[in-house]
Amino acid sequence: MATPSKTPPGADPKQLERTGTVREIGSQAVWSLSSCKPGFGVDQLRDDNLETYWQSDGSQPHLVNIQFRRRTTVKMLCIYADYKSDESYTPSKISVRVGNNFHNLQEIRQLEMVEPSGWIHISLMNQRTNEPISTFMIQIAVLANHQNGRDTHMRQIKVYTPVEESSIGKFPRCTTVDFMMYRTISSKLSKLHPVMKTVSCGSRKS
Repeated sequence: MATPSKTPPGADPKQLERTGTVREIGSQAVWSLSSCKPGFGVDQLRDDNLETYWQSDGSQPHLVNIQFRRRTTVKMLCIYADYKSDESYTPSKISVRVGNNFHNLQEIRQLEMVEPSGWIHISLMNQRTNEPISTFMIQIAVLANHQNGRDTHMRQIKVYTPVEESSIGKFPRCTTVDFMMYRTISSKLSKLHPVMKTVSCGSRKS
């Protein structure tokens, strides 16, 4: 029987943020956990420190609940796992569920991981429409750990929404030369028509 290949790490989410195509929205949500060891809870899961982690303290499945105050578009989750450091605490099977609340959650993704060490990217695009999901709640459930471990470690979770291109962004930026030419033309027009009002370069109504 062939040995399963290790789960390859994805790109650092900071690189995705720098492209301007996604935005992290975890701070807009209310986070809760099914259990945690004191000092290893939500704060450690969201502190941007890969050396800290959430540690569960109860029976499986171990749950991370992410609840938004309004329906929110979500494109992707990024989870940091480190098998080299966490060994049997490392998740091996994860379920992602979405819904309006705890009572109507539906699984949309199930992921099996083999000794992951790095960022795991989980797409939340609707497979039929190829559009990001829109939801009030996301639940990440750890169904199993490596080596049949009981409790789990997760080091970071990031939640991303797509950034829509604004209409302003579709127009080229004015350079210094453009501005000087515009100012010269405006000055000449003002002398010909003193009451004429001009519009400054690049302005758009919001």
